[in-house]
Amino acid sequence: MGQPFFSRPFYRPRPGAPLYCGKVSLEALARRYGTPLYVYSADQIRERLALFQAAFAGREHLVCYAVKANSALAILKLLAGRGAGFDIVSGGELERVLAAAPEAAGRVVFSGVGKTAAEIDLALEAGILAFNVESEAELHLLAERARKRKRRARFALRVNPDVFADTHPYISTGLREHKFGIDIRQAPKIYKNMARNRWLEAYGVSVHIGSQIRSAEPFGAAMERVSRLVEQLAREGVALHAIDAGGGLGIDYHAAGFDAAAKVTEYAAAMASALAGFHGSLLIEPGRFVIAQAGALVARVLYVKRNGKKTFVITDAAMNDLIRPALYQAHHEIAPVRLRAGKPRPVDVVGPVCESGDFFARDRNLAPVQPGDLLVLLDAGAYGMAQSSNYNTRPRAAEVLVEGARARIIRRRETISDLLAPESI
Repeated sequence: MGQPFFSRPFYRPRPGAPLYCGKVSLEALARRYGTPLYVYSADQIRERLALFQAAFAGREHLVCYAVKANSALAILKLLAGRGAGFDIVSGGELERVLAAAPEAAGRVVFSGVGKTAAEIDLALEAGILAFNVESEAELHLLAERARKRKRRARFALRVNPDVFADTHPYISTGLREHKFGIDIRQAPKIYKNMARNRWLEAYGVSVHIGSQIRSAEPFGAAMERVSRLVEQLAREGVALHAIDAGGGLGIDYHAAGFDAAAKVTEYAAAMASALAGFHGSLLIEPGRFVIAQAGALVARVLYVKRNGKKTFVITDAAMNDLIRPALYQAHHEIAPVRLRAGKPRPVDVVGPVCESGDFFARDRNLAPVQPGDLLVLLDAGAYGMAQSSNYNTRPRAAEVLVEGARARIIRRRETISDLLAPESI
């Protein structure tokens, strides 16, 4: 295996140099902020958002960033300042948007299968754009809460188009056997039944078929089915103003030369073809595509341990910091921040958590490293910090946002005092 590729924000400015993010070396960041450490590129986050905005510039649209991918307040504020909306799946995520960018409340769509009355009330008071409703029971609850608060609620039914997406089964959501959405065949009846409710406004229709989908074809197929539904509803007297196409466009965690611009262009073309007859607003909900390659996890090597034929590189980062390899068998490229001379050899890169599942890579060719060296796990901006935990009573990592030559802490490292504070004896 050759030298691993680097996502564009993480690069070596010259041979023999350490890896940089923007104009700041990862060595300098590790010295200042410690490890494990999440590092994000503000420049790439803005660039990825701009790719979507440019691709859909020919029609009314709103890019609603999927907050679940990475909910750091500083990142939400950065995106809101560039005109992004937000896709949320909990009241807590709404609170984050309101804390980071209260002016963006009207650009929020609320998804998720299990909204509570308290969460619905919070969203109604905030004046969000729309609720993506996933069951008839939820729609009735939304109508009841809207009536009690004397606030009309815009909604979109999240329909299940029964479209297969070639992705990990845990993040596929578009088939009938999944818990998400409403059977698309039942949607016309529900829209018509609710048309007479004065507290509800049928704003649009929503769909989401899964995550980490690398082909545009499933998105086009889903939009064709949704477009036919919108046309049928219009003939039956229900005029919808928006289609929420969801998110799910994937990145390539393995290959060199990932062409983000080409991928977005392909995606937009598939959507445009499928929605040629629809002239309302289009909402899209990218998360991973915006943030994953903008982020990396920096870890320090604690030990290099040999057990028979196996070599283990044990780091101070663990599955509680980045659970994707253990949970999804996900691949992240791993590289030394500063290269040493020598031939790459197969190793397992693991953490100190007391689980055999605490690994980042198995039998991965890695250039030589020694205790004290720094490693970087690339493409970790999405579902890294967001899914982190305090397992083994491990404080969560710090987060740093880099913009050009400026780096700033956006989340301090947790302390043991933070972890013990909510408890009593």
